[in-house]
Amino acid sequence: MNSISDSSEKSDVAATTSVHREVINLSPSAGSDAKELNVFRFGQRGARPKAYLQAGLHADELPGMLALRELAQHLEEADQRGEISGEIVLVPVANPIGLAQRDFDILQGRFDAESGVNFNREYPDLGTGILETIGSALGDDPDANVAAIRSEMNKLLAEMTPETGIDTLRHTLMRLACDADIVLDIHSDNEAQLHLYTGTPLWPEAADLAAEIDARAVLLCEESGGNPFDEACSAPWWQLAAAFPDKPIPSACLAATVELRSSNDVDERLVRDDAAALLRFLTRRELVAGSPGSLPRLLCEATALTAMQQVISATEGIIIFRAQLGDLVREGDVIAMIIDPLGESTEILATTEGRLFARHNQRYAWPGKIIGKIAGATPLPERVGNLLTD
Repeated sequence: MNSISDSSEKSDVAATTSVHREVINLSPSAGSDAKELNVFRFGQRGARPKAYLQAGLHADELPGMLALRELAQHLEEADQRGEISGEIVLVPVANPIGLAQRDFDILQGRFDAESGVNFNREYPDLGTGILETIGSALGDDPDANVAAIRSEMNKLLAEMTPETGIDTLRHTLMRLACDADIVLDIHSDNEAQLHLYTGTPLWPEAADLAAEIDARAVLLCEESGGNPFDEACSAPWWQLAAAFPDKPIPSACLAATVELRSSNDVDERLVRDDAAALLRFLTRRELVAGSPGSLPRLLCEATALTAMQQVISATEGIIIFRAQLGDLVREGDVIAMIIDPLGESTEILATTEGRLFARHNQRYAWPGKIIGKIAGATPLPERVGNLLTD
């Protein structure tokens, strides 16, 4: 990212001066090397609206890191021309801890090696955390309520003392993002079409994002389980609105998890296209000056996360897919064959009607292994509790 201005000021918290780049030291866990988080800021610090975008929280999911690198170069040029309204914060590499986890010549970026916990789980529950203290600060002015809630969230985070490396990472990312109007956490799946997860209360507000990035599935829920990053930023708003029904509390943070296709899909053309789509979205949301052009047609319906079939293998063997990514399947269709090299073959069937938008890229299965995902329209009885793939 050579074109980005570099102050390289190192601190334990975000720098207070208006710079394009800052480096935050993450407190190392016992016996590990110190890690650094690079943060890029554009526009006027503290101005509204504020957008926060990060990539690589699962450190082995690569396309988003390159897309934000490309986007940062566009934003640098726009900032030099005075075309940034509000504030835009980018963290292209959100998980330096995961990037350092390399075992058996493979990057292990999804789970923390020390705790075994998914890097995109167990973020601070800010809604519950401020529930007992925020009531007296709320009134009849929705804008004042938003400001009061954001202040209380920041106060709660400032009072926390993380102890482990992964806790410090979570805490740092939340301090950067908790008061943003827009939060995009950019991921990718094993093998997938581009898709989007967001909160049910944020639809159809997020439809322009889904259309701009060419999403082929949009999955909605209010509580997916495990408190992933995007939900930790957006869910407190509808939780507090439910707790204080007599006070006007808008959903003041549009947060979403953007899944940029397959984890190893790092084609240069796709990187440029994805960065351009994100730039058009920010332009449409009036954070960047200019015309975003006509909004593309949304190519899918938003569906409930409880209606998404996790295609699960019932036996062990080699996977041969009968359905391809993007196929519209019906209940009872054969999605895959699980072939035991020494025995029988087993059909794996769709239990819903919808689009097969993701598959596992390792073609070996065992009982309980999730090998695919179908975005259906009808909630499924088994889809309760934790709704995300760990």
